[in-house]
Amino acid sequence: MFLQPKKTKYKKVQKGKLSKFNFRSNKLNFGNIGLKATKSGTISSRQIEAARQAIVRKLDRKGKLWIRVFPATPITAKPTEVRMGKGKGAVSHWSVKISSGTVLFEAYGIPQNVAISAFKTGGAKLPVKTVVLF
Repeated sequence: MFLQPKKTKYKKVQKGKLSKFNFRSNKLNFGNIGLKATKSGTISSRQIEAARQAIVRKLDRKGKLWIRVFPATPITAKPTEVRMGKGKGAVSHWSVKISSGTVLFEAYGIPQNVAISAFKTGGAKLPVKTVVLF
């Protein structure tokens, strides 16, 4: 099942701007190795889940994995070939805005070479450039 909020205050929100740098969640808090975004962008809940599955498969379900981001922004879309106007479209998926420097995943209790391989595989599933963080 993909990540999405159980309850929100508003059903639809405006897109807003993407911040370039992040100085709040740029350090490891839980694990000793992590995956960090080097570019800003938006990541959907499907992409987070695909990266998580790829990382877990490489880790052979050993150690502990933390997902540091949560997709709480609804993205709306109108059907194709619909004319302009008539309101905002229905919610199609959930996403999270990522600024460069944000730690996306953290792991603990895994050998370093295995974790590097797993995070590189998981980073390939994401639309932003990533780097493994120690």
